Amino acid sequence: MKKTPSPTDEETQLFRDAIKGTRKIKQDTIRAELRPVKQKREMRESRESLGVDHYFSDEYQPHLEDDGPTRYVRDDVSKFELKKLKRGSYPPEIYLDLHGMNQHQAKQELAALLTLCQKENIHVASVMHGIGKHILKQRIPSWLAQHPNVRAFHQAPREWGGDSAILVLLDIEE
Repeated sequence: MKKTPSPTDEETQLFRDAIKGTRKIKQDTIRAELRPVKQKREMRESRESLGVDHYFSDEYQPHLEDDGPTRYVRDDVSKFELKKLKRGSYPPEIYLDLHGMNQHQAKQELAALLTLCQKENIHVASVMHGIGKHILKQRIPSWLAQHPNVRAFHQAPREWGGDSAILVLLDIEE
């Protein structure tokens, strides 16, 4: 490991001349407390206490078509199911209203809804995200596309929320 040579007397004098007239800075910075990041075990326990068995990633970006209404159909599901959702052939059996929630709260509520649907054998759900700043409207489809029980979803028909809601068709094991 190389050591840097000590400055010569001439270099030291040049430096002192360059900083002449300055004063030492007073350290008055307040340092924030560093809180430890939640461990995976703690996060899993908090999900289990809520009765949620699926975690949604924020990094995952499914390939959803940009043109037209929000829609998705799993590869092993018929495209006709998507048409039925669009037409309103499947009335929602349960509603989830996410108005006024932040992303973290909405994610937990959505996971709890999907878990409840599985327990209660509910096949169609309506998730109302509202319009607002389009944050939840953009995030909810990517979360839904990650869940293994979601067969398809489509922007809800006008009578069940229109642009501010999504109808979700679920694959429930009986």
